[in-house]
Amino acid sequence: MNYTVLMPPTPDNQPYFASSGASTSKPDDHPLPPYGPNVKRRGGGGGGEDGSTSGAKMERMMSVMNSTKSMLLRSQTGDFDHNRWLFETKGTYGIGNAFWPQDNGNFAEEGDGVCMTDFLDKPWKPLTRKVRIPAGILSPYRLLMVVRLVALVFFVAWRVSNPNEDAMWLWGLSIVCELWFVFSWILDQLPKLNPINRATDLAALQEKFETPSPSNPHGRSDLPGIDVFISTADPEKEPPLVTANTILSILATEYPVEKIFVYISDDGAALLTFEAMAEASSFAQVWVPFCRKHNIEPRNPDSYFALKGDPTKNKKRPDFVRDRRWIKREYDEFKVRINGLPDVISRRAKSLNNREQKKEVNLARERGEPVDTVKFVKATWMADCTHWPGTWAVPSKDHSKGDHAGILQVMIKIPDHDPVYGNPGDHQFIDFTGIDMRLPMFAYVSREKRPGYDHNKKAGAMNALVRASAILSNGPFILNFDCDHYIYNCMAIREGMCFMMDRGGDRICYIQFPQRFEGIDPSDRYANHNTVFFDGNMRALDGLQGPMYVGTGCLFRRYALYGFDPPRAHEYTGLYGQHKQPMRKVTAHDGENAQGSPYMNPDLELPRKFGNSTMLIESIAVAEYQGRPLADHPGVKNGRPPGALLVPRPPLDAPTVAEAVSVISCWYEDKTEWGTRIGWIYGSVTEDVVTGYRMHNRGWRSVYCITKRDAFRGTAPINLTDRLHQVLRWATGSVEIFFSRNNAFCASRRLKFLQRVAYLNVGIYPFTSVFLVAYCFLPALSLFSGKFIVQGLDVTFLSYLLIISITLTLLSLLEVKWSGIALEELWRNEQFWVIGGTSAHLAAVFQGLLKVIAGIEISFTLTSKSANEDEDDIYADLYLIKWTSLFIPPLTIIVVNIAAIVVGLSRTIYSEIPQWGKLFGGLFFSFWVLAHMYPFAKGLMGRRGRLPTIVYVWSGLVAITCSLLWIAIDPPSDTAISGGNIAV
Repeated sequence: MNYTVLMPPTPDNQPYFASSGASTSKPDDHPLPPYGPNVKRRGGGGGGEDGSTSGAKMERMMSVMNSTKSMLLRSQTGDFDHNRWLFETKGTYGIGNAFWPQDNGNFAEEGDGVCMTDFLDKPWKPLTRKVRIPAGILSPYRLLMVVRLVALVFFVAWRVSNPNEDAMWLWGLSIVCELWFVFSWILDQLPKLNPINRATDLAALQEKFETPSPSNPHGRSDLPGIDVFISTADPEKEPPLVTANTILSILATEYPVEKIFVYISDDGAALLTFEAMAEASSFAQVWVPFCRKHNIEPRNPDSYFALKGDPTKNKKRPDFVRDRRWIKREYDEFKVRINGLPDVISRRAKSLNNREQKKEVNLARERGEPVDTVKFVKATWMADCTHWPGTWAVPSKDHSKGDHAGILQVMIKIPDHDPVYGNPGDHQFIDFTGIDMRLPMFAYVSREKRPGYDHNKKAGAMNALVRASAILSNGPFILNFDCDHYIYNCMAIREGMCFMMDRGGDRICYIQFPQRFEGIDPSDRYANHNTVFFDGNMRALDGLQGPMYVGTGCLFRRYALYGFDPPRAHEYTGLYGQHKQPMRKVTAHDGENAQGSPYMNPDLELPRKFGNSTMLIESIAVAEYQGRPLADHPGVKNGRPPGALLVPRPPLDAPTVAEAVSVISCWYEDKTEWGTRIGWIYGSVTEDVVTGYRMHNRGWRSVYCITKRDAFRGTAPINLTDRLHQVLRWATGSVEIFFSRNNAFCASRRLKFLQRVAYLNVGIYPFTSVFLVAYCFLPALSLFSGKFIVQGLDVTFLSYLLIISITLTLLSLLEVKWSGIALEELWRNEQFWVIGGTSAHLAAVFQGLLKVIAGIEISFTLTSKSANEDEDDIYADLYLIKWTSLFIPPLTIIVVNIAAIVVGLSRTIYSEIPQWGKLFGGLFFSFWVLAHMYPFAKGLMGRRGRLPTIVYVWSGLVAITCSLLWIAIDPPSDTAISGGNIAV
């Protein structure tokens, strides 16, 4: 049976023939289209020889059409296939990167030199892009901010114009607190007007810097070098095993091996840390190739082996299970060696000290001296039976924490420039065939310390690393970590490099990554994750001039850290910085006359005093040049040519290492600008915020890099006492900033207005604690006195309260939308803001004032980063109660408010004329205070929900004191007692 479908002829499926050119034409055929081989290219003549040539071409084309018509008939209908005719005759395809005819299709003349290869070069791609917050979220968010601000202004105006004549003292106190809260809310909310997200293109980064090209024929990495800094100070509070795992995650990261250099600063100069790093270097020889072979994540061995789930997921190599089992045994033995180092070092020292003591005794006997007069110093010994040049277990001269020599030990040398691949049989248990076996350079550094010198804590240690690394490796970028923060995403450094190497990246001073934490209790009782700050405030600052520097997980541009100006920046003038103009270039002459100039800001002076190291000074220009993006686009204004960083790095020699040791001496910073204009800035316990502020003040920009997979992870204290002490240190640093030249009021014109507001809020927020403590006592005072902050709960007051509450709720919901914060996290943050504000922030204000007025220096203990030893309960520290004086203010607030609720209820119930409105007002605000204090009370109860005895003592004492004080202030009126009833 024939199923052929006959299609009627239509103009769409018929050939375009001229009515007079062929015998097969039909009367209703359309004319030839004005394109194809019958039309000469633009610019050609229309007559003469060209015209005859065109006619000849047309005749040949028509003959081809007639001869091949049978081949071009449709198989079903027998009609002419017009689409195939277009392809065969190349009538409308033309030229381009989709199709290029072999004979140029009459588009190219002889000698034009145009061919298909001209289209093979891929177009320029940006490495990053901004992802705007949807207008459906951001526009209502901004509108609600304005509505709430207007409502707050009208509410405060109404409160001021309607005093409570019955309790002016209560009304006045509440007005002052509310005015400050409005001001504080404005400072916190204004920088959130323009939050943004960012995305990176890792494929474009690899294509641009690691793909063969005319400037890079072998496809070597053209990425700049990176110096990675890890800081530690006390092996007792910062366990060496934690630090070693951090080192291993960095050594195994996905970045060119010859371009990454790792340094650890041991500010305690402990032999335990030194030997733990030596053990880590040895274990890295098998751990790093294992990570590369099987592409595992994370590359911190402790975190990797603690992962729950199927480890074989997405693993394709058949020997993965065998390799993992072997490396797990090796890591367990590695942990045993690390944890056993204290005992090994102690036994070694005891043995060698006894040997030396016997020698001294024998020498004394030979000289005829009394044995009792022999003085012997108990030293700490290295494994090669030599004295450890750092801190000894029994401190002595030249060997204590504040008095020891500088130490620099390169534990892993600079790797070969070419990959070194493993061969079959190189390793007894794991086959590393085809795996790059090289390791990044790794050096141990402990700066020199001597009595009489101010070593400036962590900031001084970081500056010592900056100088030493400038001599040894001079990476144009610096990535710093705390010892407990490790690389969780092995591609994180590449994502940060996308911003630095993109167009306009030469204006970026640092890339700040969010801090993520492990080991936090599931409920996050004390807001340890701090997601409101990291996902809310910091993301919003990214839409301004950039996020603040928060101490760890930050990728710096070395040239910016040296205190130089960006290549391009703007100055903002006007009431709120509405006028923008290019910055004025600062010259050496301007720096000399900065004090007398009304324009010049002291922070804008160019750095000049780097010290007396010629090698260090010469490395500055090299680091600046190598940190430039590629000049592969007209929009790149300050770039370097491709292939400039392909030259192999020379190996280290003795003079270079000796120079690096000299720049970490304790006297090197004398008569220099280190710590004042260069490097990490001294003078505050929060040196990180000050350092970032100085860079922004010079016109640099920063970027917030949030990766899909967490870039880095660390630990945070989950114990209430440790958490409050941590917040106390941050708040004290903010008070120091407020009373210093780093106050945002003194900023230059290069700092944007809203960025200035954000930095101003950093210095002001601890002072909110004074008003917060007073406001937390207001409900109790209201219940004790039977008065309220307003004359009565009228409709106007309740309406304002409702509008303010609704707008705050809607703002929170929209903030959750654009920041990704959970509502529970928002509530936990609000609770801990009240707990910290009434305890740590209040103490910080007093400590800061004491330092400013009386010159009393503030010292803080190092936050413990040791892991919990209770394997049965990993959150055991959460229930540990360590009493501190910071508990007194919030505990007093809780006790007073509970006592006030009892007094208020009793007075109202037994009153002849009960004033329920004032009672409900006081009860509402008292419950508001107690709800925010709930995590604090729960922390005091411990694991079993029992309050410590000290809490009962304090409660009774405070309750009795408040009762006696209130009776003295407001003595009771005459009472008539009859029939067992008390009539007031």
